[in-house]
Amino acid sequence: MPGRTTDWSPGDYLRFGDERSRPFVELVARVPSAPSTVVDLGCGPGHLTAVLRARWPAADVVGLDSSPAMVERARAENADPRARYVLADVRDYALGRSAVTGADVVISNAALQWVPDHRTLLPRLADTAGQAFAFQVPGNHDAPSHVLLREVAARAPYADVVGPVERRATADPGEYLDLLARPGWDVDVWETTYTHLLHGPDPVLGWISATGARPTLDALAAHDPALRARFEAEYGAALREAYPERPSGTALAFRRVFAVATRAA
Repeated sequence: MPGRTTDWSPGDYLRFGDERSRPFVELVARVPSAPSTVVDLGCGPGHLTAVLRARWPAADVVGLDSSPAMVERARAENADPRARYVLADVRDYALGRSAVTGADVVISNAALQWVPDHRTLLPRLADTAGQAFAFQVPGNHDAPSHVLLREVAARAPYADVVGPVERRATADPGEYLDLLARPGWDVDVWETTYTHLLHGPDPVLGWISATGARPTLDALAAHDPALRARFEAEYGAALREAYPERPSGTALAFRRVFAVATRAA
């Protein structure tokens, strides 16, 4: 998973593993290919390799991630002994500068939003795929969870440490269609809003602390662990108000945007 942070925490990320996995399952099901090689860009802790193996049992699967902690976890778990996990950056891959090169299918789940100006790389990433290029990115950066992150981080004393929190600009399906629809390609784009029912104390804070809020929390912790704790208390209170607990749990609406570009026959 690319990103400006000290490193990612596989354990925190997998706390809501089932909810985070569902979009990938639905993305993979829409890829109409029979590849012999698959590259998973931003593979994280390797927990989704089984989805690729179930879809394409005979394929050579390579997971690529820029996080040493994620690659180490993927290798240690070894959920698929036939898969390989490589430490590499998505931008380097797109530009042909990584040890891993093109595959029949190139796929990415909730990772490209961390790549600066990822939209300019999409045609290059598609060109590395012999059969299909597919990805999913969050489209919820104007949801209360992210708006409140930016608002609380902009207050004193946090703003002096973290500066403005970037609104990661993923696109709508139509824009991804325009970027990928070229001669020789068939493109399928869509969006889905999932409503996840989360449980436990401060579940929305737990969810976003492993992903969208991680760079902010890391910056505060590096400066002063007590400041991070103060921020989490303030941000957590705002999240509890925005996402009230119900008798059945805490509902988190999460919009995701999908694209599958397939080389025309």
